[in-house]
Amino acid sequence: SGSHPIHLGEDLSCLKKSDPQHPVVSLKPSPYHIVLVEVGSLRAGQIPTPHRGVRNDAWDADHVKMPYSTHNEYEQSFRLGKKLRWDIITKALGKKLFTTVRDLEDAIKKYNKKYENTWKFDALHSFFRSLKEAASIYFLQIVIPKMAKLALQLPNICPKPIPLLKRGQSRAITMSQEQAACLLANAFFCTFPRRNATQGNSEYANYPSINFNTLFEEGRSSKREKLRTIFCYFSQVVNEMRTGLLTFERRSEHVDPERWRKSKAKFTKLHVSNKGSIEESGAGMLQVDFASSIVGGGVLGHGLVQEEIRFLINTELIVSRLLTEKLDHHECLIVTGAEQYSSYSGYKGSFRWEAPMEDTTERDRWHRRCIQILAIDAIHVQDPRDQFKSKSIERDLNKAYCGFKDSFIPQEQRLAI
Repeated sequence: SGSHPIHLGEDLSCLKKSDPQHPVVSLKPSPYHIVLVEVGSLRAGQIPTPHRGVRNDAWDADHVKMPYSTHNEYEQSFRLGKKLRWDIITKALGKKLFTTVRDLEDAIKKYNKKYENTWKFDALHSFFRSLKEAASIYFLQIVIPKMAKLALQLPNICPKPIPLLKRGQSRAITMSQEQAACLLANAFFCTFPRRNATQGNSEYANYPSINFNTLFEEGRSSKREKLRTIFCYFSQVVNEMRTGLLTFERRSEHVDPERWRKSKAKFTKLHVSNKGSIEESGAGMLQVDFASSIVGGGVLGHGLVQEEIRFLINTELIVSRLLTEKLDHHECLIVTGAEQYSSYSGYKGSFRWEAPMEDTTERDRWHRRCIQILAIDAIHVQDPRDQFKSKSIERDLNKAYCGFKDSFIPQEQRLAI
């Protein structure tokens, strides 16, 4: 009939999907796996209790420097001396409502005085101008005050020091969706210390940005669509907090160079299609984020391709930017449980937020959505021909192997990719 085939290879139904009965092992803290909630508090439909830990204030190179730390001091003046920055944040965000966008901008600048004359909020102003009056009032007077209240609960919701996922170390962090929401609310209000400097010699030069000031800059239409997606997430969680868990796992895996030369393995089942999307067609599978080595890429800037779109619609992925140092050639990041909050259309300049989405994906035994997203970055080359050189091919094979391998799961139980 001349019609084109819908797909090549195996049917999607033949590929291995996630099983809500996994993982079969119990959730248990270890030096490799940091758990930020009380495991015994896990109940379906209930927000888990935060784990307090032994230390409550870790201000060092191995942990997230928290806004409420007693080490986070603010230099007021020579005469007035230093003041705890958290006290200034609490006063600035503690107001009951924000009447205008300028009120929000002024509040953020109160504890970011260093950037008072350099940070621009054009995109944020443009976004609110694009809204109907009722929507603008709803966000300013209802949603944003609830976000501020959530952000200020940080000492109670995230009392345990949160380790950084550093280069050369395999480590996992499991947290509640409430903890992720609280961290993201603080990112929105730009409260994370030491994360604004971008110079090559700055403390976090090798980490992604996390404070949202770069998202608020320059009022392009793409920024407005990003903000619609971000506010869609916050509108949902401040009114009905999610009760599940999320796991952020960094894997560092050195591969024997002889592995590929000696391997006799054959390709397994393969499905090829020019229709659909990874998040829809790949439901229940290990889903690849074609990532930047700085995870999330330009999600808080101007980027708007596959990785940035995924971080917007599965908004909890943005938390990985707080935690994850730049990926090395032999490393990857796997996030399990990040929920989808928005539907969208388009790509790059045509991207549009469409509507809130109710994610009905089943949860596993650790109360995580059965959604696994793997961030792996391809080698960056100037000349496209260089990617086909044996050294480049081997590098990308090793990167994929790091992400696809799972020593704890038998081969026959591993998810399709």
